[in-house]
Amino acid sequence: MSRHETMPVESHHRHRLHRLALATPVLFFFPLMALGWNPIYPAVIAMAAGTGAAVWCRPDLLAKTFIGGILFLVFYAIFIVGLRITTPTYIEQVWNLPALSGILPAGIPVKELLFGGAFGLYWANVYEHLTWSKSSPLPKRDGV
Repeated sequence: MSRHETMPVESHHRHRLHRLALATPVLFFFPLMALGWNPIYPAVIAMAAGTGAAVWCRPDLLAKTFIGGILFLVFYAIFIVGLRITTPTYIEQVWNLPALSGILPAGIPVKELLFGGAFGLYWANVYEHLTWSKSSPLPKRDGV
């Protein structure tokens, strides 16, 4: 059980733009895909733009965005390392490595880590941004 409660955030003049801020990744992704790039590049750029737009609209979420992004990247990297351990040739068989940079820290394509990091940064603040709320610690109870 979480020791936090969700509470409304005071209205801000940027509030009227929150839907646009949340839609930014989609608005960036499709035009970038038209350039014929490997899809991971438009995805990383679009999510980075979405993160920037969301934080511009909700500056109070900056710290949580970075913490959430780093946590997601760590969990994602652990998952990919687990994939490498359980199926050692999976990445080479499924990923189009020649189309990527060829940089493989711990056998993980660096572009995959960029994708995981960008996704984590964007996703970390979506709920609080959508509900225009923030998490706050619950008041301490006696004896707890």
